[in-house]
Amino acid sequence: MTIAAQDHVQPTPPSPSGSRVSAPTNWGRVFGLREKGVYYALLLLIALITLATTYIGQSNYLSIQNFSNVVYQSSLMAMMAVAMTVVLISGNFDLSVASVAALAAAVLIGNADAVGFWPAAALAMAVAMGIGLINGSIVQFVGINAFIVTLGTMTAVRGLVLIYTDGRSLSVSDPGVIATMRAFEGGRHEGFWIVVAGGVALLAAGILGAIRNRASGRSLQPGPVGMTIGGIALLLLAWGSGGELLLRNPVIYLGIFTAIVWFVLGYTMVGRRLYAVGGNAEASRLSGIAVTRYKIMAFVFSSATAGFAGILFASRLRSINPAGLQGAELTVIAAAILGGTSLFGGAGSVIKTLAGALLLFSLTNGFNILNLGANWQGLIEGIVVVVAAAIYTVGNKKAKSKTGG
Repeated sequence: MTIAAQDHVQPTPPSPSGSRVSAPTNWGRVFGLREKGVYYALLLLIALITLATTYIGQSNYLSIQNFSNVVYQSSLMAMMAVAMTVVLISGNFDLSVASVAALAAAVLIGNADAVGFWPAAALAMAVAMGIGLINGSIVQFVGINAFIVTLGTMTAVRGLVLIYTDGRSLSVSDPGVIATMRAFEGGRHEGFWIVVAGGVALLAAGILGAIRNRASGRSLQPGPVGMTIGGIALLLLAWGSGGELLLRNPVIYLGIFTAIVWFVLGYTMVGRRLYAVGGNAEASRLSGIAVTRYKIMAFVFSSATAGFAGILFASRLRSINPAGLQGAELTVIAAAILGGTSLFGGAGSVIKTLAGALLLFSLTNGFNILNLGANWQGLIEGIVVVVAAAIYTVGNKKAKSKTGG
């Protein structure tokens, strides 16, 4: 059975005195490209764009305001990318997320004036989750490849958006609904202490994880190291903000959502079973895991997240165009691939996916500051994704050759 790298620990033999001897830490693995490549790429990109913008005299790319804008712009795609990571871990694929988000936005905008924001949002979520249930059921019960199924539903759902909107833009006119949308999506909050608290929590979790590994005789694992580095990064961000750091609602939603998914995947039975299902479905079935249920629920979760992202998208614009979010599924999948999520199931990290999304939007933001055309953006983004996939593929082959896999 293939198990996620962060959960796989070799047993350490006891010493002659009966106590366990701590295994030597494989620092090449802990800080190698397979484990930390996306973080290195993000830091390198930020450094290069900073140098370029400084050289041509443009606005400071490293300003807190610009950083906040990048996170805000990436929040919806990052949220869907985190959910996409769950689907990929389960061993499946979902191309329909952008179309589902667009349909949820259309349902919200089309009904909000008549029934109010919250009932319309509930209806939009129900429609999105229903599509996820259809996707999962066809894949699991009919046996069609998930790529084919979701490619078909991507096209079909986009057709539903065109039918529902009659090919024209829809907008909200009720002042009360507009006010609720602004409050739901557009709120700004002082985030200094939130970031500090998050940094301290991550730092503490990383240190405690390292202590726990040492006490149990394990070598230092990538998980505690990553949490420690993440905690330090958040504390440095808070320090660099000078006490003024505004967070918009979607950024807060993204932070809470990612933290919950990260915890469930890494520290609960549900997460361990999901990794097992994606790694080896047959072995998981023989061990008593409800494989079909986990795979279907991954699709439902992905579509529900897309529905929520669609609600945020509609609330941001207070309108929806039939072509809205078209092509966004490629950005979502690219973020997951940049984060090292396996396309074959059983391995992936939502934190790395989040870093992958930030990398893509940092690239776009930097190009906008440098006044580079959209054609160059597409070319370089495509190269970045291919290079990242190549690095992870080569790294996996080397790891398997060393372990005899």
